[in-house]
Amino acid sequence: MDSLLMEPISLSATPEALSVPPYSRTKTVKTCQHTLGQTISSVGIGLHTGARINLTLMPAPADHGIVFRRSDLNASPLPARFDHVVDTRLSTVLGEATNPANRIATIEHLMAALHGCGVDNALVLVDGPEIPVFDGSAADFVFLLDCAGRAPQDAVRQSIEVLRPIRVEHNGAFVELLPSAAPSLHLSLGIEFSASAIGKQNFSLSLTPDTFRHDLARSRTFTLRQEIEALHKAGLARGGSLDNAIVVDGADILNPAGLRCPDEFIRHKMMDAVGDLYLAGAPLRARFTGYRSGHGLNNQVLRALFADTSAWRFVPPTAVAALAAA
Repeated sequence: MDSLLMEPISLSATPEALSVPPYSRTKTVKTCQHTLGQTISSVGIGLHTGARINLTLMPAPADHGIVFRRSDLNASPLPARFDHVVDTRLSTVLGEATNPANRIATIEHLMAALHGCGVDNALVLVDGPEIPVFDGSAADFVFLLDCAGRAPQDAVRQSIEVLRPIRVEHNGAFVELLPSAAPSLHLSLGIEFSASAIGKQNFSLSLTPDTFRHDLARSRTFTLRQEIEALHKAGLARGGSLDNAIVVDGADILNPAGLRCPDEFIRHKMMDAVGDLYLAGAPLRARFTGYRSGHGLNNQVLRALFADTSAWRFVPPTAVAALAAA
């Protein structure tokens, strides 16, 4: 999840190599898709509703993608895709345009874990309007995925290669997707807050299962103390506490145990971006850069990318490309 101020046990090893196609500017090793090894469930509290929420993660067939469904409603499934995002003010929210009740908020931490752990296909069932916040990071989702295991599937995993720069900006904040010679996603972010406990922070990372697990997964969402009362008056953050969010008051961190690392704030923002960018529908092969970015700009850059068919392509190109027909 974004700062509430910003915006407007067993993973498998490297996937099986199938062949090296000649079409790319760099060598690209075909890898297979993966789903969960088994169904797994958990219960947590919604950050904004404060409600007890049941979450179930289920295996799904090849080429299914990540799909969310409200188990408490007789409503349509919600594909985890950029064009199904209906709100980005305090979190990334999937929704159905013709049924406003069919919404699922705060999906970004779970999406980040699925992205970072290399899960291509899963069905996510939730009996409420948001995903449980757990400790405010992606660590508990990674734990659930570890417990469920990861199962290879008889289908090639596609990536989306960015072919030319795509940039969106708003009030001095920006995000940009750039072509990359590397076969994965590289991220570089900067933030700047007036609260001296945060200040200016920068971080860069090439996304792999190891870097996600060790460098991003445990970073928690954060807010400023003076914003909490306003959120409560608006009926939000009812489930928020020092157990699931970092609270900053000027130079002070109000959580008794302090930070998990000195730059936990920027690492959390990058973890959010990892989740938001998985809404492309497949892993991106690109360099992602941003400054003071959030869920809104992360979503807008994907919309801008896919609006220009000359700016991207699937690799390998011979596999079925669901987005090409969208």
